[in-house]
Amino acid sequence: MLYDVTIVGGGIVGLASAHQLLRQRPATRLLLLEKEPYVAAHQTGHNSGVIHSGIYYKPGSLKALNCIRGYQMLVDFAEAEGVPYELCGKIIVATKPEQLSQLDMIFERGQLNGLGGLRRMSLAELREIEPHVAGVEGLFVPQTGIIDYKIVAEKLAENVRAAGGEIRLGERVTGLAKGPSRSIVTTERGSYEARLVVNCAGLYSDKVAQMSQSTPLNVRIVPFRGEYFELRPERHHLVKNLIYPVPDPDFPFLGVHFTRMIGGGVEAGPNAVLAFRREGYKKLDFDGKEFFETLTWPGFQKVAAKYWETGLGEMYRSFSKSAFTKALQALIPEIQESDLLPGGAGVRAQACDRDGGLLDDFAIVEDERTINVLNAPSPAATSSLSIGLSIAEMAMKKV
Repeated sequence: MLYDVTIVGGGIVGLASAHQLLRQRPATRLLLLEKEPYVAAHQTGHNSGVIHSGIYYKPGSLKALNCIRGYQMLVDFAEAEGVPYELCGKIIVATKPEQLSQLDMIFERGQLNGLGGLRRMSLAELREIEPHVAGVEGLFVPQTGIIDYKIVAEKLAENVRAAGGEIRLGERVTGLAKGPSRSIVTTERGSYEARLVVNCAGLYSDKVAQMSQSTPLNVRIVPFRGEYFELRPERHHLVKNLIYPVPDPDFPFLGVHFTRMIGGGVEAGPNAVLAFRREGYKKLDFDGKEFFETLTWPGFQKVAAKYWETGLGEMYRSFSKSAFTKALQALIPEIQESDLLPGGAGVRAQACDRDGGLLDDFAIVEDERTINVLNAPSPAATSSLSIGLSIAEMAMKKV
């Protein structure tokens, strides 16, 4: 069978793309291939479950545009499909006076991105929302919420199948050959012909993209593991909703924070440490070939030279619970090491270019036969239905 579109990757972006394409053009012969025995196995399934507002992102960027549009689309989808969610808001806290200028910039970006109801707050006002927080000043963001993205992904998969799309699990892609009118996608189980291939392979998106390119890509996925602790149940009262620090403007991560979960409980984290394999969810998970590829990538070497001090600090917190606790105490001084129980971890697929740039924005690269999503880190889950609609619109111009 010749498919119109074959999507590689059953995470939330791949599923949202399939969902949106079948909504826009129901007659599309669509196949989605996922290497694991179930959908949402990696970045989506290890997500912290925050519905992001779009406040951090540069106005006009793909992140800003898709997050703000995707936020409403996600809420509408959750309402329609009965997916539990809550728009509880969050606070961003400056814990030092020198962070106030960065807080000003975030506030300004939020206004430029069209977010209403933002409020600058004194410490006393912050404590009316989060009684145990410490800091100098803060910012309340009402649009932030919580959800379980694994449930969202499973609902999307149900909708794709109901609309006539085919989802094949346990199909690891091993090859992609482009022809004049169609491409052949090869997996460990067979081969599939398609007029268009959409690559949403997440942590392996660069590998899949390279299969169809005659020249080396200018980007490589560098995996960063984010590790969490969970608060003991008797300490849940210390966190009402979501508490974030002012992020480091030079580092593409938001810093350790507190997140109330939609299913109950409170997570603390994550850090951001280099993973020794792309799907390295545990500290000692190691793949020699993948780690060598990371270390020898010219772009990573430049990133390491620039951020070595920050990177060592993150690695130290990974192995030192007391250091992790100290970082959390900047936000809630009452937190003690004994309050933290081992939690989960996720791995972020961070694209890094050859010149040492950590790609800050979403990156989607297309040619006549392929659409490659090469960088879709946070807030991609919040943005997924918007990204999916953009990909569907691109696809409909090609098939």
